[in-house]
Amino acid sequence: MSEISHETGRQVGVLINRKGQIEYVMVGNAKQIEMPDFGRARVSEDRFRGLRCVHTHLLGEKLTQDDLTDLALLRLDLMSIIQVDRKDGLPGMVYSAHLLPDSDSLQKPAREQGRNEQLTDFALADARASAPDYAFLEPNLPSQLDTDFIQLINSLEDEMARIRLTARNRQTGRDRAILVGVTTGDIEDAQESLAELTELAVSADVVVLDKIIQRRPKIDPKTVLGKGKLDDLLIRSMRLGADIIVFDTELSPTQVRSLSDATELKVIDRPQLILDIFAQRAQSREGKLQVELAQLKYLLPRLVIGQNSAFSRLAGGIGGRGPGETKLETDRRRVRDRISNLEKQVDSLGHQRQERRKTRVQKHLPIISLVGYTNAGKSTLLNALTQSEVYVEKKMFATLDPTSRRLRLPYDQEVIINDTVGFIRDLPDALITAFRATLEEIADSNLLVHVVDAANPRALQQIASVGKILGDLHFHEIPQLIVLNKADLLSGVVLEQLERQISLDSGLTSVPISAIRRETLRPLVEEIADILGSFNLAETRTAAVV
Repeated sequence: MSEISHETGRQVGVLINRKGQIEYVMVGNAKQIEMPDFGRARVSEDRFRGLRCVHTHLLGEKLTQDDLTDLALLRLDLMSIIQVDRKDGLPGMVYSAHLLPDSDSLQKPAREQGRNEQLTDFALADARASAPDYAFLEPNLPSQLDTDFIQLINSLEDEMARIRLTARNRQTGRDRAILVGVTTGDIEDAQESLAELTELAVSADVVVLDKIIQRRPKIDPKTVLGKGKLDDLLIRSMRLGADIIVFDTELSPTQVRSLSDATELKVIDRPQLILDIFAQRAQSREGKLQVELAQLKYLLPRLVIGQNSAFSRLAGGIGGRGPGETKLETDRRRVRDRISNLEKQVDSLGHQRQERRKTRVQKHLPIISLVGYTNAGKSTLLNALTQSEVYVEKKMFATLDPTSRRLRLPYDQEVIINDTVGFIRDLPDALITAFRATLEEIADSNLLVHVVDAANPRALQQIASVGKILGDLHFHEIPQLIVLNKADLLSGVVLEQLERQISLDSGLTSVPISAIRRETLRPLVEEIADILGSFNLAETRTAAVV
């Protein structure tokens, strides 16, 4: 090989199976050699490909990044290069590397801290990212190589099988995901957004294996990530045994197809993950219809017929379950027909809801709607105010179906209080459209009680996100009261600073409470009564003038 490479001025390589037989011969140029495209789908998750690559280097290089990338992407047993002497063409030093099975030791801190085996902080993700992907054998002359290759590869595959079996026993039936954020702006904003995506993934019962952020001058229109980062992502997904890649942005149909073809994994984006959570949470007939409608509207432009299409990988599991699961693999015409039918059913239910609202208005009962970011404590507050037992869970979008209860304020004034679906930044347009009948409950409100998780470090950003959504829905003219829930978790100084900042940003009044401590709710109830009382007084004066 060295002699041929020296005479031709080209890199020469072979792929050798475990019996020592040569299966492929490759000839490149002076700087690189091109590997065959095997397709990783034919390689078992617990094994390597059964081929080791040996090829020449003419310029005195050791193992290059391209060599290591090929080793990982093709799941080769071993990558070896032979340095060829420029003068006489004799073989020089041989450099070899193999992949390392991913150690599950990095998951122990998360388990010890009771985090449901989720890697929920960036320190653990960084530890994974910095862990070595390869092991390098001691360089040596060809005549002095003495590594027992078969014993080495068997021990590596045994370790891979052990780790994967342990992971399967721990996480039966759960998707294993890598979360990816790509930004052209501030890296801290991207980290906050990815932290929120992690919460969404946990709510969807996904095991988060790793988190990756790339800052770029501009987003790649085809693959979002740069080529080098995409290669790193593929390597990480194989080492960690990922089933799914979740992007913290909305992907175009072209990007979904390109990424799915490149990774051969299920690829979904932030809106689709939110849709999946809604599909899991929907309980009422109306909620299920709305979620299915949103799913189909979102997936219609991404529908590509074909067994190996990106769309076909969505069936089942995260991104493809819920009310519409059995209808995803079908043609565009039938999907459009289903969308039309669902819209008619949702409109019909919307008319019924409108009639019920008319009855309430005729009884002259003021309507209060609890709005706010998801998981801020709206349902907990409703239960505390009305002594109800509405379903509560510390997960995003635990409430999908609106709930109405009566509340008696001071001076024997009765009001209707509505618990509504939580908001989140970058809420998919398909969801807003599908849930328009539910959101109309907010439109008839006399007062919006904006519940905020005051203990969340992103509280001000969440207030701004909710305000933007309310403005987009044309609800910004409805009077609003900010309620700082979980105020008992903050010091007095921090709470005062937060109230002052809210007043400066929005000019709104804020009331600190703790929804799990009923003694803190009286100031809130009195504030609501005063606000509604001022409305009634204004209406009385207007009627007198007329």
